[in-house]
Amino acid sequence: MRWIAGVAGVVLLAVVLWDAFETIILPRRVSGRIRLTKVFYRSTWAPWRATARLLTGRRRDAFLSFYGPLSLLLLLALWAVGIVLAFGMLQWAAGSALTGGALGFGTDVYMSGTSFFTLGLGDVAPRSAIAKTLTVVESGTGFAFLAAVIGYFPVIYQAFSRREVAISLLDARAGSPPSATELLWRHRSDPGAAALVELLRDWERWAADVLESHLSYPPLGYFRSQHYNESWVAALATILDASAVVIVGFEGAGVRQAELTFAMARHAVVDLSQVYSTPPRRSDERLPSAQLARLRERLASGGLTLGARPDFEERLAQLRRMYEPYVEALSEHLALPLPPWVRERERPDNWQTSAWDRVVQLPQRAPAAEDDHF
Repeated sequence: MRWIAGVAGVVLLAVVLWDAFETIILPRRVSGRIRLTKVFYRSTWAPWRATARLLTGRRRDAFLSFYGPLSLLLLLALWAVGIVLAFGMLQWAAGSALTGGALGFGTDVYMSGTSFFTLGLGDVAPRSAIAKTLTVVESGTGFAFLAAVIGYFPVIYQAFSRREVAISLLDARAGSPPSATELLWRHRSDPGAAALVELLRDWERWAADVLESHLSYPPLGYFRSQHYNESWVAALATILDASAVVIVGFEGAGVRQAELTFAMARHAVVDLSQVYSTPPRRSDERLPSAQLARLRERLASGGLTLGARPDFEERLAQLRRMYEPYVEALSEHLALPLPPWVRERERPDNWQTSAWDRVVQLPQRAPAAEDDHF
């Protein structure tokens, strides 16, 4: 009986340590189907998301925002419990060779816990050579585990901060929530599309950074933005939407950069769909003909006329089919709503509102003829 417990302890220890290694240290996507971390997130995220559906508005978003940080703490606690239990089983399999306290499995687990957290209480001590070896190995494992955890949290929050800085910058450039039409319309006075090209170049790098960080640290996907109407999935969708319109409807230097940004952002959503086990779903119609007409009107009001190519709508639909099924699957799984193609109504951006002022307006620019010349 004890040897069975010993084998089970070795297996449990190997599973926990390998899972922690893949999650914290290994900087690449993990393709294993049976993983402790994956089982943990699948079994906890679904009920958490279902509970959130009972709430409405910002309370719902606030409730969902607790999951990401809390899941990290619970995952670390799960690993720690698994390691303590595994070494407790090994101590019991070695014959409970301890001095002090009542002998039994409970004492072995207690001894394991004090060794893992290096408490050094001394009320229970190993007696045999095997028990002493297990105690030393567990103390070293606990020390290394805690050191890895201490280094893990700063990396997670640095990656989260990099992601959110760009999303915050998108607020004044594409609205709240962002939309591709608004992003292009607000660049209507951009001479030679230089600013738009630079923005698309920055977002190409951002998409690559999101892909790298979320492949290495999948829990980042459950961390939500500061504002309820912003998210990393919505930002990716907006950039893909805008890039698709530029590729099909615009001409000039910006088209090549739009193609590069589209390729990188599409790569990100496809690979991240694999990470979160969200296969592409049949796409809902995000851009019906009426919305497309409104998109044309909005851009035309800013002097942006889309190309008159006869296959414009067909070509745009082809590009949309390359990414919309993936972003919609991510949106459904992570409970992050997708942005509209065109604003349903005019509303202030996040930067224009506060808890004290309802809306802050920028001062009107003076006519060009009245501008001072230096």
